[in-house]
Amino acid sequence: MISGLRKQLRPLIALAPATALLLLAGCYPPPPQYPFTPQLTERRSTLHQNLLELLPPEQRQLPAAVEEARWLADTSYKAAAAIARINNSNFPGWAGNALINAYIQDRGLCWHYQHDMYRELRRRPLTYFRIGCCVRDFSELTEHNCVYIAAANGHWPQAWVLDAWMWNGRLKVDHAAELDADDWQDLPDICEMIAATYQEGHNYPVEHWFSVRCNDGLYTISSANRARRSNQYRRMYENILKGQQEHPGSLTNY
Repeated sequence: MISGLRKQLRPLIALAPATALLLLAGCYPPPPQYPFTPQLTERRSTLHQNLLELLPPEQRQLPAAVEEARWLADTSYKAAAAIARINNSNFPGWAGNALINAYIQDRGLCWHYQHDMYRELRRRPLTYFRIGCCVRDFSELTEHNCVYIAAANGHWPQAWVLDAWMWNGRLKVDHAAELDADDWQDLPDICEMIAATYQEGHNYPVEHWFSVRCNDGLYTISSANRARRSNQYRRMYENILKGQQEHPGSLTNY
């Protein structure tokens, strides 16, 4: 694990100390005010407009469609940052994966972020848009999972891909049509599985996890009996109790 982590950090070590320190500081989860900075406010507005452009022209100016796109854009950036804080992920991307696979860190794999982002974007019923799941290099060592937003009647790859994992809660956004079509694909089966728990308008708190790692190292859905005996389930439950105190009366901390 240490060898793999060194490979991840080698480009940073080669930089000037001040620059390397600045970049390493950016590895930590973004603070609560991060989505409200001028730069992120502009990015939220950009995503808002990009989402509206997915809709048929006759829908783009409808007040309800504009409001729905605004909620999705704002929630995407706010939720990504909040998820990283709850996961307590201190390194982004593959460096974080190395820590998780070595049992040093509990959460933060790309599909953890996928499940968590899907949960947050299903908090309200949608009329003009829908939430999907996608993957790059499915079943290969470089597999990478994300969520996407498409028009309600739209089809992959006419969608915007949301990646909260790559930059540790600092949302990365790409148009699916601009990604390599041979590497990326839609994952309707995964959506169907997660949607059974996170139905539109659900009331699960932001600290809830769709799946947890059992003490034998295997993952299972958190509602399974064997999941309740795991250390990670206990951590999730502790997070939920802590969240009830930190944001009373609200399901989210953002």
